[in-house]
Amino acid sequence: MSLMKFEIFGKVPCRFLSFLGGIMAEDICLFTKEGLIIKPPKKSPASLRILVLVFAMVCGVYICSFCLNQTNVHTSSKFLNLEVNWRNCHDHSIDRSQNSYLHYPKPTTFSRAECACNPVRPFAILSMQRSGSGWFETLLNHHTNVSSNGEIFSMKERRSNVSSILSTLDRVYNLDWVSSASKNQCSSAVGFKWMLNQGLMEYHKEIVEYFNDRGVSVIFLFRRNLLRRMVSVLANSYDRYAKLLNGTHKSHVHSHEEADKLSSYKPIINSTSLVMDLKQMENGLGGIGAFQQH
Repeated sequence: MSLMKFEIFGKVPCRFLSFLGGIMAEDICLFTKEGLIIKPPKKSPASLRILVLVFAMVCGVYICSFCLNQTNVHTSSKFLNLEVNWRNCHDHSIDRSQNSYLHYPKPTTFSRAECACNPVRPFAILSMQRSGSGWFETLLNHHTNVSSNGEIFSMKERRSNVSSILSTLDRVYNLDWVSSASKNQCSSAVGFKWMLNQGLMEYHKEIVEYFNDRGVSVIFLFRRNLLRRMVSVLANSYDRYAKLLNGTHKSHVHSHEEADKLSSYKPIINSTSLVMDLKQMENGLGGIGAFQQH
């Protein structure tokens, strides 16, 4: 071990150099006749090195945990913003009185993606056979964002009881109903046509309650001239068996040629029961009063 010598004039006590103790705790000072001899510090012991290493590790763990916490807070704030954006889908420019008629469905069969915040208006067309509902529905479906799914309750299984009716309505208004008229993601109005003799009048109380809860808009479509409707019913009933169009029966035609061919048949009306039949038709419309009040 090397020694450092310093020439000191006069007598200097060792504690005069006590300021060195904070830097070199193990320094040893010796006085001789010739001068002051100071031993350089010894090498750091292993325990001190371990202590420094542990301190560095603790600092590293603390810094990492701090960074992770900041990342988690930032991520959670993003999810919070997404949730807030989802809740704020309502368009404030729309009149508040219309809010009950606007819905933001979450279909289970697909994702609405960028159209998730496009409101959807549910509707139902209440009508009777041979009243022009097919033409009216075709007109609606020409719009890009309107889906009218046809006569969905023509199948008895879907209207066998209230539960099956309500579950079918849920599928339609939740955009989970698949048909040729479905526009899916960006539909702005969705509905169907419902004939009075397809379970509508049997369960009218439950259906009216459902329509009120869901804000369903009801469209009443009936033919004013009941006599013309009777003629159309008789002609359609005849063609069901005669099948005038190349051996096939069509309730709705889509060309003038087909219409002219079907109109060639002239149904015979029983004049004796005509008045009674017209009154019976008119009485069949009496049950729609409950829906008009809704």
